[in-house]
Amino acid sequence: MEETRVFFYDTYAIFEIAKGNENYSDYITDVGIVTTKLNLMELYYRLFVTFGIEKAELFYNKYRQFSFDIDDDVIKKAMLFKAQHKKKDLSYIDCVGYTFANEKKIKFLTGDRQFRDMSNVEFVK
Repeated sequence: MEETRVFFYDTYAIFEIAKGNENYSDYITDVGIVTTKLNLMELYYRLFVTFGIEKAELFYNKYRQFSFDIDDDVIKKAMLFKAQHKKKDLSYIDCVGYTFANEKKIKFLTGDRQFRDMSNVEFVK
């Protein structure tokens, strides 16, 4: 039996799926999904301003079941990571997500250019 691939979906990845980016077609089915409420918050806003309330509601509700809480240790490590990569100007949410993915030993799925050459990243544009 084949083991399920599991990824941390950052906001960029879910937004691209919502837009219908075919480069993300391998990440729609037969894959384990992990994200956070922070990513869903960011996603909801971006979908709302780009496509309207219906799409924002649809994708928020679709991915809500895959969202996990962030503990204090991850928050602190994420802020240290942000400080260490200050020149990249990474968002707080991206730093939390990347740190969470590393702590859980799952790949961070993104197309965000700032993560292109980082370890533990599945980079899809």
